[in-house]
Amino acid sequence: APAPAAPVASTPAGADAMPSPMPGNILRVLVNVGDTVTENQPLMILEAMKMENEIVAAKAGVVAGIHVKEGQVVNPGDALITIN
Repeated sequence: APAPAAPVASTPAGADAMPSPMPGNILRVLVNVGDTVTENQPLMILEAMKMENEIVAAKAGVVAGIHVKEGQVVNPGDALITIN
């Protein structure tokens, strides 16, 4: 039997997408595409090793794409979000 398909991201990720710093599970996404964010603003909550880690904006800008969904498992380096 074929393997189940991986979850589909909301938009394709470009090279400028913020990567996941560690493996874990996306608990909550705190922003939407089109939102204006400030540097160090929390964007999502990543659960890793039973700890909740805030993923914060590396720069100020507008959310151009969210590449994960709540409940999705991510690996280090996976694209999370793009801010322009």
